[in-house]
Amino acid sequence: MISEPAKLLRPLKNLPASLTWTRAGRVGLSVADQGFTLGVMFLLNVTLARTQTKEEYGIFALSYSIFTFLSGLHNAAILEAYTIHGSGRYHGQFDEYARLVRHANTGLCIGLTATLAAVWGMLHWTKPQLASQTMLAMALTCGILLMASFVRRTFYIRRRPDLAARFSAISFFSCIVLLLVFLRFRALSGFYAFMIAASAWCIAALAVAGKWRTQTPKKGFEETEPQLWAEHWKYSRWVFVTALVFQLTGQAYYWLAAAFLSMKDVGELRAMYNLVTPVDQIFAAMILLILPIMSFRFASRRMAGLTPLWRTYCLLTLLVTSGYAVFMNVFGKRLLHLLYRGKFDDLTPVLGILAFLPVVMGVGNTVNAALKASEKPQAVFSAYVTSGAATFVLGLPLILHSGIRGAVYGMLGSAAIYTATLCVVFFSLLVAERRPAPALSTVRESTQP
Repeated sequence: MISEPAKLLRPLKNLPASLTWTRAGRVGLSVADQGFTLGVMFLLNVTLARTQTKEEYGIFALSYSIFTFLSGLHNAAILEAYTIHGSGRYHGQFDEYARLVRHANTGLCIGLTATLAAVWGMLHWTKPQLASQTMLAMALTCGILLMASFVRRTFYIRRRPDLAARFSAISFFSCIVLLLVFLRFRALSGFYAFMIAASAWCIAALAVAGKWRTQTPKKGFEETEPQLWAEHWKYSRWVFVTALVFQLTGQAYYWLAAAFLSMKDVGELRAMYNLVTPVDQIFAAMILLILPIMSFRFASRRMAGLTPLWRTYCLLTLLVTSGYAVFMNVFGKRLLHLLYRGKFDDLTPVLGILAFLPVVMGVGNTVNAALKASEKPQAVFSAYVTSGAATFVLGLPLILHSGIRGAVYGMLGSAAIYTATLCVVFFSLLVAERRPAPALSTVRESTQP
């Protein structure tokens, strides 16, 4: 009989065979890409937190949380189905498929920018206190930032993380140059932070122009695939609703802090989360690389091809996030002091608690990816609903009772419910697929005399 530790270590024994040098290189490029992508907003967040008041930084943090919310909806409406279908059913006709989706994505980004700008104008006219310049910048640059996400996702579907890394690296170093210029002239603000990010991605897009554009689609593609957009929406509708609800487990805590605490507290919550973000983004980078592979394996070998890859990915996630949590509890105080010049030193005890959020979320995110690859987005909807409900049932009372510390406890509670529900759903599907079909009984018909 195989012991439980041996079962847990089995994925590690298969790791050298499954991760070739080519795959390891792709993982490295994907991590580099995500690091550069994260670095753009990380630099802007940290610099603003160091140079602006806590209240001013809180306004930027709230604006950025709204963008993150919209980014999640964009991912659900466009990028998820694009990744799954582009890597699976349409991988043989990807150029044709990608061009059609790119046109739809461009229209969506333009429409979203116009809508947000109009909403800001109405707020500026009716309630000027709510229409900050930082919110205006977020509205004007939102479409550009989302378009950059589409370009990066296209590179990953084409299995070209090197191009994605080049794209994000150019953006990162352009951001550094622009940021130094604004610091030199003491002109940096939340408004210009969004403008710098958008400008950096535009410079990067010009540098890789032609690398991500696809060939002109064949005229018969839409004729041979008349249900293309119907299938896209069939998948995306569940992901979209799921993403809408899932924001309640993360971004809603910033909104609740703004509504029931203060902008200062919003800034403090974001300042802590900046230190937790890196490990989250490492695995967000790996998801971009692994999700197309998962989708292809499921399309070819169903759960038998998908499950071994998920096991390895899940174990790696658990090991890395746990190690990072220990690191932050040991060195978090020094890092917090160094990064923010002592402005947020009083948050050190709470930061140690928040460091366990990636551990709790990490396992659930691997299960989430496996369910998406198996084209069962509706299967995870229950997890998002229960987790979102926990934000108000559990998180809101904690915020009202304990302030920022309560918000952190609430985030951990919502994440735990999210992961537990996902695991129950996933393992139920595994059991259902492995259960043998009942044998057909042979019924002998009696003959009439």
